[in-house]
Amino acid sequence: MNSIVLAVLVMVTLSMLRVSVVFALVVAAVVGGLAAGMPIGAIIEAFNKGLGGGAGVALAYATLGAFAVALSRTGIAQRLSARVVEHLGRSHHQAGELALVKWGMLVSLILAGFAAETIIPVHIAFIPILVPPLLHVMNRLQLDRRLTACAITFAITVTYMSLPIGFGTIFLNDILIGNINQAGNAQGLTVSREMAPHAMLIPALGMVLGLLIAVYSYRRKRVYEELAVAGEHLSASSTPLSARQLGLIALALLLALGVQLWSGSMVFGGLIGFAVISLSGVISWAEQDDVFTQGMRLMALVGFIMIAAAGFAAVMTATGELPGLVSDSVELIGDNRGLAALIMLLVGLLITMGIGSSFSTVPIIAAIYVPLGISFGFSPLAIIALVGTAAALGDAGSPASDSTLGPTAGLNADGQHDHIWDTVVPTFLHFNLPLLAAGWVAAMLL
Repeated sequence: MNSIVLAVLVMVTLSMLRVSVVFALVVAAVVGGLAAGMPIGAIIEAFNKGLGGGAGVALAYATLGAFAVALSRTGIAQRLSARVVEHLGRSHHQAGELALVKWGMLVSLILAGFAAETIIPVHIAFIPILVPPLLHVMNRLQLDRRLTACAITFAITVTYMSLPIGFGTIFLNDILIGNINQAGNAQGLTVSREMAPHAMLIPALGMVLGLLIAVYSYRRKRVYEELAVAGEHLSASSTPLSARQLGLIALALLLALGVQLWSGSMVFGGLIGFAVISLSGVISWAEQDDVFTQGMRLMALVGFIMIAAAGFAAVMTATGELPGLVSDSVELIGDNRGLAALIMLLVGLLITMGIGSSFSTVPIIAAIYVPLGISFGFSPLAIIALVGTAAALGDAGSPASDSTLGPTAGLNADGQHDHIWDTVVPTFLHFNLPLLAAGWVAAMLL
């Protein structure tokens, strides 16, 4: 068995057995490296070199977690949530009114995800700020959090893979089109940026279908306990905020966003936001260290998984067995274009599931998939759809993807949402399968 396939299977199996994802990634990296014939010293060296690739993201998420907890201490989001909970607690609610609150909240989270990927490119940074205070509302509505996880993952995934705005500009224009042109130069293939949204439209519709299926799958009520949320006190004081405090809180939000967009660093954006909220007096000087620590703890799991995933990806690259994985697959294809498209998509799913990032998958597979697609007679649009979909497959549903880690960080703020069984498995089933089918259809029709 190819070492990359074996490593991904080990990682997924251990994760589903409720073994820590960090531990699963480390073990899978060692197993994959040994299966490829690498000495243990070379495996450790490659893993250690790869760790640095995830350190910046981990620190960014930690500082954003601290900013999120500081913002929660202001009580603004909790007050809004409490008003909704109080309203829901009154008797004689019409079923239609409760449904309106439920769907309104889900649509709002989806729109927030769209905005976080496009016009306000903060990616998953909005989740630990917006979602935890809403958990009390979800509890009262008995809303299945697996549906919420699917809704958020849908919003942050479908946007970058189909719209050339914000993160979509990076994925579609810089990474996807750039790497396809680089790989296709020798064969005379050139594609333009305008072709990417057209090519990815059908795969994006597959994601929409997956969300509709998730709405049906998780339509029933699910009971959760009313527990304290990380960084929040259920008995928080209802003392109104002064005009000065409200002004500084608004300034903190604007500066956190502005500094991130100006500097390109989520780390500095989160730190500036935390500092300005501290100046408002909502958090006493003696509590600042405790609040910052709570925030880092909130996002610590995300950070460590991203660091371990970077090490895992480095070992998989060092094995040198990706070309072998593709060549072995080609032997099964023959001259069948439909089977070729399916195999390429499945291999992309395996790679992204292990690496956890569709952005990092494109450069790896484009160099192999573009010549392969040309040899099978696929059109330029079909090749874009194949490479783009193969990279996006596995982003939703990977234990190491920020598209799944982000929703878990928000929904598990009270310890009642399991990363694997409540986020990873639902998003894998509801998005990867429709995306696989839609990507195949796009490759055959375009």
